[in-house]
Amino acid sequence: MTFKYSFTIPISGSHKLQRFEKWASEHAPGVEFSLPPQTPIKTETMTIRLKSLDDRQSLLQKLAEVRP
Repeated sequence: MTFKYSFTIPISGSHKLQRFEKWASEHAPGVEFSLPPQTPIKTETMTIRLKSLDDRQSLLQKLAEVRP
């Protein structure tokens, strides 16, 4: 199965990939995703690839719960 769907999140600073993977394992363990191989420190966003629309919706919901 391929990762057909995408979602771009605002994220800044270094170690974006590791920080997102840690957050996802704690808050969205059932969501299957694929991250880019690397992201420049200067970027302010990151695109995450997802397998299904349900995964995308679940991720959106989890992120909304965390953000103020």
